[in-house]
Amino acid sequence: MKRKTPISEIMTKKVVTLNNADSLETAELLFKKHKIRHIPVVEGVSIIGMLSYSDLLRISFADAIDEDEESVDTIVYNMFTIEQVMAKNLVSVCSADTVKHVAEILSKKEFHAIPVVDGIRLVGIVTTTDLINFLLEQL
Repeated sequence: MKRKTPISEIMTKKVVTLNNADSLETAELLFKKHKIRHIPVVEGVSIIGMLSYSDLLRISFADAIDEDEESVDTIVYNMFTIEQVMAKNLVSVCSADTVKHVAEILSKKEFHAIPVVDGIRLVGIVTTTDLINFLLEQL
């Protein structure tokens, strides 16, 4: 197995992002459009938080909405801002960190995505799905 493989080889590089000015309705639409579960929240090139689809489910009735339906519960979403809902104390890795190192972090924490940051710049995101796909390729 390639334990020393840098995370840059398996991370998602074209990251869908949000900023504080975006609405939770916008976030809901991005989650559905791109079929993703985590969206970094950025200010310029720096990450300031992470919003997960689970975060939205906690404050809304989004799970009761048909997956194919484009409407969202805007009344609930208008009660909160992205900053109020997103996770702020993030663990991040750099693109040179190894797959093994990232797997160790994810195995011990209760989250499923880690932003990849070089200096202050968000350069990617790695998820448990990325790691599983990497492991499947090794088999």
